[in-house]
Amino acid sequence: MTEVNKNTKTRTSRKKNNNSPNNSKTLLREHAEHHFSEELEELSKIDNRHRPPNWQLSPWAVTTYLLGGKLDNGFEVSPKYIGDRRIIEIAVATLTTDRALLLIGVPGTAKSWVSEHLSAAISGDSKLLIQGTAGTSEEAIRYGWNYARLLADGPSMDALVPSPLMRAMEDGKIARVEELTRIPADVQDTLITILSEKTLPVPELNSQVQANKGFSVIATANDRDKGVNDLSSALKRRFNTVVLPLPKTIEKEIEIVQRRVESLGRALELPAEPPALEEVRRIVTVFRELRSGVTEDGKTKIKSPSGTLSTAEAISVVNSGMALAAHFGDGILSAGDVASGLVGAVIKDPVQDSVVWKEYLETVVKEREGWKDLYGACREVS
Repeated sequence: MTEVNKNTKTRTSRKKNNNSPNNSKTLLREHAEHHFSEELEELSKIDNRHRPPNWQLSPWAVTTYLLGGKLDNGFEVSPKYIGDRRIIEIAVATLTTDRALLLIGVPGTAKSWVSEHLSAAISGDSKLLIQGTAGTSEEAIRYGWNYARLLADGPSMDALVPSPLMRAMEDGKIARVEELTRIPADVQDTLITILSEKTLPVPELNSQVQANKGFSVIATANDRDKGVNDLSSALKRRFNTVVLPLPKTIEKEIEIVQRRVESLGRALELPAEPPALEEVRRIVTVFRELRSGVTEDGKTKIKSPSGTLSTAEAISVVNSGMALAAHFGDGILSAGDVASGLVGAVIKDPVQDSVVWKEYLETVVKEREGWKDLYGACREVS
């Protein structure tokens, strides 16, 4: 086989992405490398540690970008992930080797968020993304064809449509695969040769694409999806698996919710005050108690609903409540504003979860001091 020319600039099928910082005022959500470009630039200025080939930052700087901190020049880097430092260190260290990284956990544990920010800090590009679904085909992982060119000129590099994974191999960047276990098993196994040999065969052209240094894959998977399309043992061996847990303490979870809600509020330009700490604490407490099946003081056992009640859902409940308060209230988040979102987050199964929720309202919320307004608002919605 002859190796395909890796000069991507000559590809007519490639176009410059116009989601640049200059367009940021019109974007609902910027890519991480654009939104946090100042932080990445400041880190790059003071980063004198060893950088692996094709990395924009050193592993130390990548970890600092994810976890936040104060730099020697006084610049503050905001935390993107609030949790165990060792988890991020293991993830970053994995990407310096020839192993791919698999981030796994229950829904709402920031797998996609961490994946995006790792790619932004390492490659300066988080857009090389494959979204895994039941309909994801082999072409989405390998490459496709421009059939008009194929019929007119026959198989050629100009007729080939590269996948994000193929582009990452050529450019020495990180490719992201979301919801790997949603992809059919036979399509998943397309990754085996790519991850082990760092080569993507193109048999139609009797050629191959070989990965440049800096290439790796970050995949995410939901451990609630076990049995959907389990990974083969051969594919599992190509990944180093890192489990992202739910926040260990209520204080950590409250901090995560507050930071994300404030960030979303600014992005959506909601004319509402940031939510009071006590209101966020109540929502997070409800989620943690229903998840664990026991009250915070450990004295009362309760039933758990069918949903995951993740931190991401808690953020959504608060954010929805802020929208109600901003547009149909006085701009201050109240129990009435969060009640509908809270009930909707808990009750996924209208039969089973309704029983669990009503029991929790009557035995816990109703009896808790200072929670009468939340009890009344939730009862009204329910």
